[in-house]
Amino acid sequence: MNKIEFLSIFSMIILLLNSCCEQKQEADLIVINAKVYTLDENFSKQEAFAIREGRILMTGKTQEILKKFSARDTLDLHGKTVYPGFMDAHCHFYGLGETTIRWADLKGARSMDEIIKRLKLFIKENPQNWLLGRGWDQNLFPDKNFPNNVLLEKNFPNIPVVLVRVDGHAALANNLALQLAGISAHSNIDGGEIITYQGKPTGLLLDNATEKLMEAIPAMDKQMMKHALQKAESICVSYGLTTINDAGLPAHVIHSIDELQKNGDVKIRIVAMINPDSLTISEYMNTGIYKTDRLLVNAVKLYADGALGSRGALLKKPYADDPHNHGILVESPEVLKKICLEAYQSGFQVCTHAIGDSANALMLDIYAEILKGKNDRRWRIEHAQVVDPEDLQKFREFSIIPSVQPSHATSDMNWAEKRLGPERLEYAYAYYNLLVQNGWIALGTDFPVEEVNPILTFYAATTRKNLQHQPEGGFLPQNKLSRLEALYGMTLWAAKSTFLENEIGSLEPGKKADFIVTSDDLMLVPDDSIPHIVVEQTWINGECVFHQ
Repeated sequence: MNKIEFLSIFSMIILLLNSCCEQKQEADLIVINAKVYTLDENFSKQEAFAIREGRILMTGKTQEILKKFSARDTLDLHGKTVYPGFMDAHCHFYGLGETTIRWADLKGARSMDEIIKRLKLFIKENPQNWLLGRGWDQNLFPDKNFPNNVLLEKNFPNIPVVLVRVDGHAALANNLALQLAGISAHSNIDGGEIITYQGKPTGLLLDNATEKLMEAIPAMDKQMMKHALQKAESICVSYGLTTINDAGLPAHVIHSIDELQKNGDVKIRIVAMINPDSLTISEYMNTGIYKTDRLLVNAVKLYADGALGSRGALLKKPYADDPHNHGILVESPEVLKKICLEAYQSGFQVCTHAIGDSANALMLDIYAEILKGKNDRRWRIEHAQVVDPEDLQKFREFSIIPSVQPSHATSDMNWAEKRLGPERLEYAYAYYNLLVQNGWIALGTDFPVEEVNPILTFYAATTRKNLQHQPEGGFLPQNKLSRLEALYGMTLWAAKSTFLENEIGSLEPGKKADFIVTSDDLMLVPDDSIPHIVVEQTWINGECVFHQ
């Protein structure tokens, strides 16, 4: 053997020894043998990933990850499907918790008699000083008319009763509750309406009048608030939600969330839009964006109008089924513009509830005047349910983000044409038309108005059908989203709508290890099988927070 051959063999031996002795990187958890939808820019699918200190280290093939990393824990998923944790871009997390522990469930009730039965059972099992209920919808009643409080007076004369409509924009109260709230037939409430008959309140209140009524309800104490937030979290993580965007919170609730998260008592990530009251604005908007590992306060929630179901949505032309009614402007344009200017100067997002075409036009024009052109402020229109085609391009021209709730379309479809007429209906719930303006869209549920489950959001967005798989072909099917678009809308695009796309929304190195394991593949099952998919595991920051 000559010298050159010897050196060559010696070098190969050294390389082999080095490779055999190569030190593996330490990880806290390795996930293997899965079908991992990373939702990276190439929509790549992987088999495995490694996690350390709550972040993704690497994704790849199972053997590749096992070769490069060692960990104290390994999760073998045996071919199960993994997605980034779902994010709800518009919901009422605190409201869900409070409703669950404190309010009677009136959803699906088909008459006032049924509501009375539910209330009697609830107050018997949950004795308290106020009788509260939520979820009624007069569109389910035989006559479809708004109720009055006659039966409340008959059955509950000695306890204040407040029943909030499913959309939160109307309420029915008995006389004692009205009295305690200081509301009479002569009360004048800007942006709200007190319905009267023969000069007396019927108990029905709309929009800002409802808010005045709600202010009279005794607040929850700190321990009850903690219980409500933890109850909401347990529900959300069971459906695969790892981040939620709560659409409107006062300062004291945000303080409680922050404290509970820092103590480890609440682990879900929360993006909090602040209420536009002077105290909350002063504390947050005037001092700048507040951010921790799990809490982000960077937006203000405004309201332009009411809801379509209660005929409070502000329309350019009267309601088809109420020719003397255009809806309600719940705040003056001057106040809306003032707060938008303050937000612009403080670097806050503005997220405005706008449902009717007139409300959408108003807010798009206010935004446009301040934003002036293309920008990266990511100001949002929440709901954007009815947008006149002549206003649609303003979303693109001023980089305004539509934040929509696909389940609203399938919940409203049985009566929406009655409110709007066939012509306006054609440009309502136009989620695909909204998506193409900027090339992306944020999806949510508006729970507890709708169901919490984001898989039902996915189903409604992609099929435009209800859970009875109706109508055939879907409601206004030209505005369906593809499965890919819906999945991005519930993950990376939802994160982008709150400036969090570099931290969550996809499973990529450096991002938070928020992921879920599902019973089947959302992208492959037949349409009608989608609602039956369940979340089996939910992980936040590499920690399992839900396991079936």
